[in-house]
Amino acid sequence: MSTTVEKSIVVVETAIPKEVLIEEVKEEESVLREAPKEVKDVVDQAREESSEIEPSEIEPKTGVSFPIKPYNGLQLNSLGLRKKQILTIGVKIYAFGIYMDNKAMKDVVNSKMEKAPEKPTKELYELMINSDVMAMVRLVIIFPALTMSMVRKQFDEGIGGSVKKLNGGKKDEELVNKVMGAAKDSIKLSSGSVIEITRLPGYILQTKVKGELVSSVESELLCRAYFNMYLGDEPFDKVAKEGFGKSLISLF
Repeated sequence: MSTTVEKSIVVVETAIPKEVLIEEVKEEESVLREAPKEVKDVVDQAREESSEIEPSEIEPKTGVSFPIKPYNGLQLNSLGLRKKQILTIGVKIYAFGIYMDNKAMKDVVNSKMEKAPEKPTKELYELMINSDVMAMVRLVIIFPALTMSMVRKQFDEGIGGSVKKLNGGKKDEELVNKVMGAAKDSIKLSSGSVIEITRLPGYILQTKVKGELVSSVESELLCRAYFNMYLGDEPFDKVAKEGFGKSLISLF
């Protein structure tokens, strides 16, 4: 993201001398000083609104926009797409962004590993999966006919399998059901609806559907199982996992 911006700036500086740009800015300010108050107010409002625009990144397969730094020190580290095979057809279910408290995770990786690996390793991914550093996956629904009961079923199957894998082959349906169990079927999920599942410090997995808090479950196993679905041996999106791995290496 930043590389593209830097290249663009270099091109502008090369094509237009600095002195010319300065003169153009001065001329603009001079015109504004003499403009009617109504015009000045419009310009001031436009400048204020542009300064408040939230930097974002686009998931390329869906065109869905994700804020780079939403809140609480979280930062976007990777984007991906969750597909589901239906009658041999790969149906797009949701786009997702994986966020993390990079500053806190930097302390973890540097305390556990002496130097950065050349490429993402299983050990590096497991540091993130097993930690209680604040992290979030934001899901943006793509499939237009999705219902809350369908989401609950797919979620329970996915995280249920992950729990079983990390729990020595033992299922824990009671634990898994706590995540989406309280989500009401009356919640309407249209294309663009947002679900946020966040790991809070202390191994608390918090789930929000369209901004409504539906569960907050304290469980280290559940937190590990959730992020294992995205960063484990069988991730939903391999490209997203690789992108996240590169962001972990950049923390060294």
